Amino acid sequence: YQRRVRANNLRISYWCQCTAVTMFKLTKTSAQMCTRNLRTTAGLFQRVPMSKFDPETDVRENFAMLQKNVDVVKSRLRRPLTLSEKIVYGHLDEPETADIARGESYLRLRPDRVAMQDATAQMAMLQFVASGIPRVAVPSTIHCDHLIEAQLGGDKDLKRAKDINSEVYNFLSTAGAKYGAGFWKPGSGIIHQIILENYAYPGIMLIGTDSHTVNGGGLGGVFVGVGGADAVDVMAGIPWELKCPKVIGVHLTGEISAWTSPKDVILKVADILTVKGGTGAIVEYFGSGVHSLSCTGMGTICNMGAEIGATTSIFPYNERMARYLHATDRGEIAKIADNYKHLLASDEGAEYDEVIEINLSELKPLINGPFTPDLCTPVSEIGARAEQEGWPTEVKVGLIGSCTNSSYEDMTRSSSIARQAQSKGIKFKSLFTITPGSEQIRATIERDGIDQPLRDIGGLVLANACGPCIGQWDRQDIPKNEKNTIVTSYNRNFTGRNDANPNTHGFVASPEIATALALAGTLKFNPETDSLLDKDGNPFMLDTPYGDELPAQGFDPGEDTYQAPPADSSAVQVEVDPSSNRLELLTPFSAWDGKDYNDLQLLIKVKGKCTTDHISAAGPWLKFRGHLNNISNNFLITAVNSENGAMNSIKNVTSGEFGPVPATARDYKAAGIGWVVVGDENYGEGSSREHAALEPRHLGGKAIIVRSFARIHETNLKKQGMLPLTFADPADYDKVQPGDKVSLLGLTDFAPGVPLTCKLTHTDGSTDEFSLNHTFNENQIGWFKAGSALNKMAS
Repeated sequence: YQRRVRANNLRISYWCQCTAVTMFKLTKTSAQMCTRNLRTTAGLFQRVPMSKFDPETDVRENFAMLQKNVDVVKSRLRRPLTLSEKIVYGHLDEPETADIARGESYLRLRPDRVAMQDATAQMAMLQFVASGIPRVAVPSTIHCDHLIEAQLGGDKDLKRAKDINSEVYNFLSTAGAKYGAGFWKPGSGIIHQIILENYAYPGIMLIGTDSHTVNGGGLGGVFVGVGGADAVDVMAGIPWELKCPKVIGVHLTGEISAWTSPKDVILKVADILTVKGGTGAIVEYFGSGVHSLSCTGMGTICNMGAEIGATTSIFPYNERMARYLHATDRGEIAKIADNYKHLLASDEGAEYDEVIEINLSELKPLINGPFTPDLCTPVSEIGARAEQEGWPTEVKVGLIGSCTNSSYEDMTRSSSIARQAQSKGIKFKSLFTITPGSEQIRATIERDGIDQPLRDIGGLVLANACGPCIGQWDRQDIPKNEKNTIVTSYNRNFTGRNDANPNTHGFVASPEIATALALAGTLKFNPETDSLLDKDGNPFMLDTPYGDELPAQGFDPGEDTYQAPPADSSAVQVEVDPSSNRLELLTPFSAWDGKDYNDLQLLIKVKGKCTTDHISAAGPWLKFRGHLNNISNNFLITAVNSENGAMNSIKNVTSGEFGPVPATARDYKAAGIGWVVVGDENYGEGSSREHAALEPRHLGGKAIIVRSFARIHETNLKKQGMLPLTFADPADYDKVQPGDKVSLLGLTDFAPGVPLTCKLTHTDGSTDEFSLNHTFNENQIGWFKAGSALNKMAS
């Protein structure tokens, strides 16, 4: 009843703001009477839903609440706010009393909706089933995009995926129907493109169980990647916790032109900030240069913001966003956003924690890699650098599309290059693939003939899915482990990321550059200055690529692939076969026993970069994302052991022999031996996959001790009852020796801001002691004591 009255008052509040009418406060009775009357008045109170798939929602209520909360916060802080602050603080659960301190306090937030991709949705929905809650409290969707392997081409690969993954798709479909979540069937497209086309809008706060959820910042909202347990909190109606982000401003001036693209903006930002420079911060773009970027171009920049560790990235609302909203049949939302422009940009005089200056007119095409997305080189210099570094210069495969660069504009610009090649009678020298971001993009580029020139010169169109970007690629063109180079328009290029080959040198660039280099077949080609040879051997230069921001004939939605949840789900059955090797119901983790951890065994001291791909590999392992015991067999199998420099080879102290990491952890668990992992900087960067936190917990781990953490992984570990700890002095990492026993002292007085003590007992009997820091607050300490956040929720 109170929620309905609150909603009615918000509708009236919205009407007051738009018409500048001052109204008296309404009692519960008068609110109901006035609302009934006003609803009949010339459509004044016609709903404006978040999307056509959520007819019961009303964006006007969300904006009214955003305005109300921002007013409260500004009256308290008495200072100008940045755009990201307005949207984040505008979603506070209790804005009147919330502790707001950038980089310090924890905020309790009320996101507007949740989105989950199929690989992470399995564990999220299994946790939601275990919570006992009957229906999601906020609009939520499940998107089938991660389990489709690229092999033969779109239709064939999709059919194969539906057959292989039928058990998982059925579970997600029925779980969505049972608990009120929308279900996007396989073939719909990539979650982030679907969100941009249907659910994103300026001012929204959306959390998604994928690190590239941040893509939605291109439409002026706060979109944050999280683990499944965070999603469960929000779906259960519990406030979501986020450490109050710092704000990094990126001031854009000048204009994008010629071969430079929006992708080059984020490649440059990654070069400046590195893979951990955005940790704990929102990256906020502003300045006159913003207006030279399309809405989907801004999405590209925000998408790859995940690669710098940023909480999210965001652009201010402008006419390019309004244009995109109209083109995707959400013109009414654009009209409302026009009335709230003051909320959708930074206040004059708002302060950033750091400001980066980029002149787009001076920006040149860039290419980042290999093996890390922040190693930046101008395209004009990459050939020479590759020769100097010993990187293969022959481009074996060019790949465009995926969630980062699969817009209509991206495809038309690459197609314009293909048409030039066609006219000269030449084809790709490299293999070449095209991944449409959604069924809508696929249908539209096919209708408009955009894909055909790319096909005609040797390109293969893959399914509307993640495919090679996440390692779902049955690559057959080279022998396993052969040293080679690929160029993609994707976002990540960690070792083995795309094809499970540790010797594949992955480079990330714009779709236009990837297309041009695939035509030339070499990194030593600069399309701005170098020539290609036509079919007769005559030199020619490629013209500047061009493309349409939006389709002149509008978007073709293609096949209808959405399944709405039924109003009455009482008859829906969600079943998990006990003998399944794909799905497994969860068993609660044990609660903390109330004692310090004494004489834990060092499992592995990891050397160098350790992303979530190293901790829990994707590719062929994706099929086990719903079965915790089975997927735990990939735990840290590609991390490097500092003891011997080898992957998946650690010493088992119970046998004295070297063996795989997962098997050794299982032996320790069976023997009742708790263990710890020690890691380096930015441990857990990359994907949001919470399996990288669930697996060590399942295998008997107690703590992960590192020099520094990536944000999402640190939170995921806390959610599962693990202790993510950092060396107070990073040099103490060097004190850890093979075979060490590790005691963690001070847990009986575990408190926010109070370090723990680590005591190492070496194999020779000598000891070392030093401090370990943590970022737990009182609520999170409750998760640890209960055994997990889910346990605490259930209690």
